[in-house]
Amino acid sequence: MTTLSSRAGTKGVPRATRERQVLAAATEEFGHHGYEATTMAAIAAHVGVTKPLLHQYFGGKEALYLACLDPIGERLLDAVRTAMADRADGAPPAHLRVLHALFTTLEGQREAWFVLYDATLPPDSEAARRADHHRRAIDDLAATGSAELLGAAGTDDPLDADALKYAWRGLCTALVRWWINHPDQSPEAMTQRCARIFAAARAADPLAGGG
Repeated sequence: MTTLSSRAGTKGVPRATRERQVLAAATEEFGHHGYEATTMAAIAAHVGVTKPLLHQYFGGKEALYLACLDPIGERLLDAVRTAMADRADGAPPAHLRVLHALFTTLEGQREAWFVLYDATLPPDSEAARRADHHRRAIDDLAATGSAELLGAAGTDDPLDADALKYAWRGLCTALVRWWINHPDQSPEAMTQRCARIFAAARAADPLAGGG
């Protein structure tokens, strides 16, 4: 995870560098503790700057959250879209391509997933609306992938596809949470681990042709 020196952000640090430090620290704080429990004081202490400086650069807590959220949402959406579009011969199955894209995008800042999927955002806030916008865009891609997967298996029930979409989001969240607790695991190792788990699940299911 990103860890910043307590001396970061002292006088003489260029503003662009200091802003990057603040965004990295804020992403870690929001991701670890959730929006509701995160304070501007904690973020300032993480970086080693004052609360007035945070307000000067980013405004209030919601504005700082949004400055973290939007790049995360856009990067994840682009990664998923690119992975799903890769239909080259010999490419891994779509679900493994998507997982590898997620792990690769989040590497170095794994807690960013929980900035996007934060259950503590104030209802009807701009933060909640923007997070929902990014989530819906990713969910739309997941819905497409779910329908294609089920269609290839001969199932076209839209409720099956909808249920699988929600299950997929929960699976991704659980895998990222596990990954955060195992920092030695690379994106490649995580993708290979998922491939083994999926293969074992398939082999254990007689209906899947594995037994």
